[in-house]
Amino acid sequence: MRDMKDLRSEFENFNINEEACVDGTCESDAEADLKDYPSYTEVLYAKLISPHVSGIYISRWDIKDIALVAGDSMAIHPRKRMFELLMKYASNKENMEAVLNALKAHMEDKIAIYDELIQSFPASAEIFQAKVDKARKTMKLFPQIIKEYFE
Repeated sequence: MRDMKDLRSEFENFNINEEACVDGTCESDAEADLKDYPSYTEVLYAKLISPHVSGIYISRWDIKDIALVAGDSMAIHPRKRMFELLMKYASNKENMEAVLNALKAHMEDKIAIYDELIQSFPASAEIFQAKVDKARKTMKLFPQIIKEYFE
């Protein structure tokens, strides 16, 4: 059984890799080559659904609504499974464009809420403006996604 000294020495010897994004404040590289990932579903999940990258939290209900706007219907499952089902629907260019357009509209709605909070509570600008900036940066990826996977 480990004692407190062992844990303390292990903690003191622990070095955080400087390239790791521990607190979620790392910038995503909008021009990253999307082909580095094993499948476009994984990269898109990492880039679009992770709130520390995209700036927007997308719930299961949000995914369901995005799918509905894009022309698909789905039941509620875990978020990752729902996203996988959405990407299965978006397996052609037209459907992917519909999904990305629905996602963009959803993100614009969230940005509007963040902007309203910034206006109402100026002290919150530092927090919400970072989220808005990440969301806008994420939306700039959408044309690249179509180009990488469907052209």
